[in-house]
Amino acid sequence: MERILVVEDDLMLSTGLCFELDSAGYATQAAYNCKKAEYLMEKEKFSLVILDINLPDGNGFDLCKKIKDRNNDIPVIFLTANDLEEDVLNGYDMGAEDYITKPFRMPILLKRVEVALRHGGTASEKQGNTDCWQDDFLQIDFDALTALRGGEKLSVTPNEYKLLRVLTANAGNVVTRKLLLEKLWDCDGNFIDDHTLTVTMNRLRAKIEDEEHTYIKTVRGLGYVWENNQT
Repeated sequence: MERILVVEDDLMLSTGLCFELDSAGYATQAAYNCKKAEYLMEKEKFSLVILDINLPDGNGFDLCKKIKDRNNDIPVIFLTANDLEEDVLNGYDMGAEDYITKPFRMPILLKRVEVALRHGGTASEKQGNTDCWQDDFLQIDFDALTALRGGEKLSVTPNEYKLLRVLTANAGNVVTRKLLLEKLWDCDGNFIDDHTLTVTMNRLRAKIEDEEHTYIKTVRGLGYVWENNQT
């Protein structure tokens, strides 16, 4: 699954972008300022960055240069209200693959994301076809279907692996209970009710967490957030 970092300080727009991109099959992570974006870029791997220019603690041009200096292969798409010719040219000079001005149409943005990813290569090609999540305590390999907690092998069921995969792919973002039920089981023709999801989540927490390591946070009335502790 291609992971996209959305750097946008408008909360409503950021939420809408993440929702549309997630619905299109991508996994998004939101950052509302340069500091958070730089932190996420150091800790995680992304296939593409969607970047505003006017940010609370800096500007997207400088951030784009830092991203490209770190890894020139990551495509960057500017999404901004700055529509002056000099800004557009500056964006391309910074190494951006595309420059889109607001207001914009979502189908056009999705298509340009698709094109930028195709030109930049897929995440699996860049990361050696690995599909895993790990920190200094928990290691999950989704290809081999293995999990270790503190170096000890865990017994994880197929549904629990599905749950972990969706949560880790959307680390830092709320994953609704409705989305989990639809993505994890409905597509397989197996009916799992809301209560069973709660039981499965509690069982999974007992397996992967301890008093010092917490990964799954409940957002009451909405769903769950995977608190990313990757190192």
